Amino acid sequence: MARVSPETNTAGPSDVVRRLREGMAGGVLSFPLTAFHDDGSLDPDGCRAYLAAQLATAPGAVFPACGTGEFFSLDEDEYRQVVSAAVEEAAGRVPVVAGAGYGWAQAARFARIAEEAGADALLVLPHYLVAAPQDGLAAQLEQLAARTRLPLIAYQRGQVAYGLEAFRRIARIPSVIGLKDGRSDLDALQRLTLAAPEGFLFFNGAPTAEMQARAYAAVGVPAYSSAVHAFAPEIANAFFAALRSGDGGSADKLLRDFYVPFVELRDRVPGYSVSLVKAAARLRGRPVGPVRAPLTDPSPADLADLRELLDAGLDMVGAAL
Repeated sequence: MARVSPETNTAGPSDVVRRLREGMAGGVLSFPLTAFHDDGSLDPDGCRAYLAAQLATAPGAVFPACGTGEFFSLDEDEYRQVVSAAVEEAAGRVPVVAGAGYGWAQAARFARIAEEAGADALLVLPHYLVAAPQDGLAAQLEQLAARTRLPLIAYQRGQVAYGLEAFRRIARIPSVIGLKDGRSDLDALQRLTLAAPEGFLFFNGAPTAEMQARAYAAVGVPAYSSAVHAFAPEIANAFFAALRSGDGGSADKLLRDFYVPFVELRDRVPGYSVSLVKAAARLRGRPVGPVRAPLTDPSPADLADLRELLDAGLDMVGAAL
């Protein structure tokens, strides 16, 4: 498939906002895994096969090369291949929001690549290592916005937390269209949602976001990313449907019998928030390969527990391992 040219993506921020809002209303947000061969090299064919399977489950949008996609481990050529594959496989059906991060100078390099590949927007991942004052957090977005035509979604997590003044400053940047929150400070998040301009997008980016989906929705943030969708879209979509239809009994059962045990398993080892997801995808027959260092694949004992839990979760929604 031919690579998309920069001229292909001519949508402005308002059109991207519209498409994202429509997608968020109808499905969870997919954060696809990046496929590697057993030797750790990028597997482009595996990426495409995996993306095709994800897109077949009707996600609201696709966010390639983000945290679940091991952005931190990709070089620029690999990043280009991953984002290009997502754009080509999506073929305009859903928005493609590529990850970009580190300092603004490096983020701008990835932004150029994503723009050339035809991505619709960027998720600006937390910067590298250092803690920064509020003025610096805002300046990071301003510097990147000045260097790309793509709309930006800020991501607050780890060392990045926007106070009200810094948030108002970034929200005034014409190309900043939203904020993804992974900090789960709902008091602070509520203050941001109340201060946001009309049409500004908010996303629940908490780890295993379904665990806090109700709480986020209560402060005006119903859209969420789903790591579970990366390996068991049947479970993720069943929970989404139960939540949106008000079927509290089904939502509670999935939380109690699948999501809580999954979180307990995830918390056993640092990095399992990605490693377990990738291992579960392999159990489903997806050609995604291992994780790259510094992440490690699950131990045999944890993998056995994961298989048992996954089988039980799929049984709940009438799917098969």
